[in-house]
Amino acid sequence: MNKYDVTALGELLIDFTESGTSPQGNPLLEVNPGGAPCNVLSMLTRLGHTTNFIGKIGKDMFGDLLGEALKEVGIGVEGLMIDTEVNTTLAFVHTFPDGDRDFSFYRNPGADMMLSVDDLKEDQIRNSRIFHFGTLSMTHEGCRAATKKAIEIAENAGCILSFDPNLREPLWNSLDEAREQILYGMGHCQILKISDNEIQWLTGEDDFDAGVRWIKERFNIPLILVSLGGEGSRAYTDTLRVEVPAYIQANTIETTGAGDTFCACVLHYVLDHGMEGFTEAGLAEMLTFANAAASIVTTRKGALRVMPTADEVEALIKG
Repeated sequence: MNKYDVTALGELLIDFTESGTSPQGNPLLEVNPGGAPCNVLSMLTRLGHTTNFIGKIGKDMFGDLLGEALKEVGIGVEGLMIDTEVNTTLAFVHTFPDGDRDFSFYRNPGADMMLSVDDLKEDQIRNSRIFHFGTLSMTHEGCRAATKKAIEIAENAGCILSFDPNLREPLWNSLDEAREQILYGMGHCQILKISDNEIQWLTGEDDFDAGVRWIKERFNIPLILVSLGGEGSRAYTDTLRVEVPAYIQANTIETTGAGDTFCACVLHYVLDHGMEGFTEAGLAEMLTFANAAASIVTTRKGALRVMPTADEVEALIKG
């Protein structure tokens, strides 16, 4: 029996999100716990799964806040480490009128980058059904080596590996380096969640079916998910292609965490149903639930602390 359903490795940081203006006309910023891997784990925890996070925060007020937030939502913190030399990573999020975002990172360095191979506790990875990772832990040499070592441990233990590129251009020395690491991740996963703009950038294909073909010609990934924002999402297996429209919310305020919520719901489905015998109806059910959950998160500030319950998701689907 595995101790954890899902272990994720990567960044845990503060998202400063816009929250109106002060009487003097200055922008007000709200401190929201964030970081894609923990957003994924938060939704999985909300859906009843056991989770564990591997990553680093600073010994500062923001690190304290993040550690408390993980405990509050029920994410396992056995792999959470504190760096006494480097401050917690900060991200400032500017939201456009359509809900899309622009990021400014304070991370040169940030504590999340300081994860090293020596920090890894191998049993935490081995004792997981799914190991989930992204690329923010692959932007710099030390944390990249730690990520790749964790991937190797997970593969040797027979874990299912889940990968979300989550491209954040400002954090890379070059987009060529980003491409190289994303391709590495694709070579080491059974589940790939990729966004519409990421697949177009990576493959040079505007048509998503053509983009997925490009990936399939190079990598054997049994389950590929393409998130299409307001257009919904698609799932691809060796033989199936299923598309489900989005749930459009009139009161969307920002899209932070929507892709992570979607990804978590896909992992939830795989934990319940396994990686064999996918059907069109099953994938449609998976995407419907994931799209609905993601749409609910767009109506809330932040993500990690405000994930919807299964009942809320089902109510939206029925309604």
